[in-house]
Amino acid sequence: MEGNESLISAMVELSLTQAELAERLNDHLIRAGHDGTVSDRTVRNWVTGKTRWPHPRQREAIEAVFGCTAEKLGFRSPARRRPSNSPENPVDRRNFLTAASGATASVVAPFTGAPPRVGTSDVIRLRQGLDALMELDDTRGGHEGLERTALSGAEEALAKQKLGATQRVRQRLFSVAADYTATAAWSAIDARQGGRAATLLGKALYLAGMGQDPVVEMKVWNSYAMLAFQQGEHHEAVDAGLAAQTTAITKRDPLFASLAHARTAIGHSTLGNRQAAIRSLEYAQEALGKASLDDPRSSWMAFYGPAELTAMRAIVLDRIGDSADAEAASHRALGSIPEQFRRNRALATARLALAQLHQRDIDQACATASGVFDLMADSPIPGRMRSLLGDYYRDLIALAPHAAVAREWGDRYRTEWSRA
Repeated sequence: MEGNESLISAMVELSLTQAELAERLNDHLIRAGHDGTVSDRTVRNWVTGKTRWPHPRQREAIEAVFGCTAEKLGFRSPARRRPSNSPENPVDRRNFLTAASGATASVVAPFTGAPPRVGTSDVIRLRQGLDALMELDDTRGGHEGLERTALSGAEEALAKQKLGATQRVRQRLFSVAADYTATAAWSAIDARQGGRAATLLGKALYLAGMGQDPVVEMKVWNSYAMLAFQQGEHHEAVDAGLAAQTTAITKRDPLFASLAHARTAIGHSTLGNRQAAIRSLEYAQEALGKASLDDPRSSWMAFYGPAELTAMRAIVLDRIGDSADAEAASHRALGSIPEQFRRNRALATARLALAQLHQRDIDQACATASGVFDLMADSPIPGRMRSLLGDYYRDLIALAPHAAVAREWGDRYRTEWSRA
């Protein structure tokens, strides 16, 4: 049975899984006053070609979601059978002519087997694997197992693109390989493995070019900016943020533009360039105001929105000396960062503690910083978070070397460090 490649391609374009498409279609049906009758199985039957022509109401919903006719999505209305006047079966005639011509392939193929067919369904399956990795990263952060799994996904995507798929599918597989490689690089950054991350980012950028994928290019430059900051290359961090701003996706989608400006703002603040940092934050806020947050996007961008921009604003404000405003921004961020982004909540908590510490509120800062350990209690603390806590401890010792609360926090910090 031949699958519906046109429908699968359209789902890939919108980054929709079968379950997500079913949910969208049911939303449309309910708004139109009908029952939501589309299930995962319904969509699966369309994708596999088992169902060639959906019910009228379902077709209307499909056309509304994708913005084109059902026929363009590969669906075909059942045609009436017409009696054939041909005296012989054309298939039999073709088989006879092929055999008579002595074509080697018709003889050899049954014994060697045809090469496996790679199509858009393979792209969807691999992208779903990326979604699962992003969920793991949101909760636990970067670690060796996540990086290893991401690299395995990249290898599978690259292997499949060699198996005779169409050029369009091969390009998408390059894109998937780039995304997996960039995910592995991000995991290395979060684990503070800078050398490995740099190598992987270079490869991811090459694969993104092969796949002509501006979203992954943006992902790579965003990661380059973070890596440059880790390595103390603050001018390079600004340059990477500016490179992120020039990717094609930032021209089409203001949410990506907002992230690129916010990342640039952090780079400027680290250099002490107050005016440039504030200006970049304003650009980020303006772009975010133009973005539709409900549009389907790659799963790695799920973390970014008003809450994350507020958390990044807190970083910028603390770095340029506005610690009171940074504390207020951190509180707002923690009030809106979704619970599933546990790692990001822990990082925002550490930033809140730093802003409180820089205002000499030692007791409150130590209580807040202890909350990071509570949030990450059942998982190892990622390297990037451990480094941030190290920054907090150094500032704490510098500001209050003899305070009892500082000694107590230091004892817990050393205990948690050994556990991590």
